[in-house]
Amino acid sequence: MQVYKRYQDIPETARGAVVAMGNFDGVHLGHQSIIALARAAAAPHNAPLGIVTFEPHPREFFAPDAPPFRLMRAETRAHRLAKLGIDILFELPFNADLANLEAEDFARQVLADGLGVRHVIVGADFRFGKGRKGDADALCAFGRKFGFDVTIAPLVSDEKGDYSSTAIRKALSEGHPEDAARILGHWHRIDGVVEKGDQRGRELGFPTANLSLDGLHLPKFGVYAVFFDILDGPHKGTFRGAASLGIRPTFGVNKPNLETHLFDFSGDLYGAPVSVALVAYQRPEEKYDSLEALIAQMNSDCVRAQEILDKAQQG
Repeated sequence: MQVYKRYQDIPETARGAVVAMGNFDGVHLGHQSIIALARAAAAPHNAPLGIVTFEPHPREFFAPDAPPFRLMRAETRAHRLAKLGIDILFELPFNADLANLEAEDFARQVLADGLGVRHVIVGADFRFGKGRKGDADALCAFGRKFGFDVTIAPLVSDEKGDYSSTAIRKALSEGHPEDAARILGHWHRIDGVVEKGDQRGRELGFPTANLSLDGLHLPKFGVYAVFFDILDGPHKGTFRGAASLGIRPTFGVNKPNLETHLFDFSGDLYGAPVSVALVAYQRPEEKYDSLEALIAQMNSDCVRAQEILDKAQQG
């Protein structure tokens, strides 16, 4: 997958693409339906299949001090899109210049003149341009004016509601990763590089691999059954584990992170790239009066996680 982080000076080989456009936070089944329409539109023309997205997320640009809300970092999004067979990722910088472009100017300068797109597919709720004044119907009109086709994809839903990043955040906040997975089409994953922690888990007999949650939406604090993928290095592979997501209140108030104890594993994971899939929420985070009580609960958590993962399907 080729990645371009500006819309100026795009090579001829990247022009003429059929693109799906949006923020794609989570790359859930609704997003995948838009990508499927783009793939179908690209095939008859043997055109490149592309994504137009923005970094940072526009919401981060307009409200930089708001609590983190993203389901995935830019690198994770790019990795997921590459796995879906995207040829070109246009990851455009969302800055003051782009934010101040009127809707028509965005269609002309960015899509037509800059990227030279052949066809654009957007969701029915897509908004663009200064003040979010442009909608999907306006994009259709601009496409006719500037020489590219536009398809408006219907929203995807089931009996529980629309598939959306907002719905996924709600499910995770309420401790329902299985509902998030229903919308995503796979388990919600937290990716990162294993960091060195305070090593209390090792001292308690439960060594953990620690991941930062900086910049990400925080799921409900507590203990989860997880699949743990080591993406590279001598220990590459998939493992099972029990993870604590939160502030570790037994040891004071700490910065939120994700600590995973892997079953049947021995090795040094510091600096390893990993991906942790939240399979099931087991219990809330609690403060214990003694280390003995904490250890007893951790043993119980691991037994329960093993039982859950025996019945779960890796994804």
